[in-house]
Amino acid sequence: MKKSEIRFSIALDDKKVPEAISWTATDAGPDIHFAKAINIALWDRDERGTMKIDLWTKEMPVDEMKRFCVDTMGAMAESLVTATNDTEMATKMRNLCRELTDYLNKQEAEQR
Repeated sequence: MKKSEIRFSIALDDKKVPEAISWTATDAGPDIHFAKAINIALWDRDERGTMKIDLWTKEMPVDEMKRFCVDTMGAMAESLVTATNDTEMATKMRNLCRELTDYLNKQEAEQR
């Protein structure tokens, strides 16, 4: 059986706030990749519930964090279709993502 590993490294300041997030993966080549935020969700098979890790660096602007959340929901809609073939639920999620994107675009236009 082939195994693959993903490793995250989080650099914290003296108040334990993330300053830098980097990651490597055996299937992503030898390079170190950097991120401003990560969102990891795991389904615990024993507890039958979701465990989450959400981290973001000091450099993550609020507008980018909002876009990150919308993009994550959109990706979840695609995963839902692939895993369950529930196109109705995925469509509802995509519609919410469109509504939120319109909202964010309006916010950004007002700030200019």
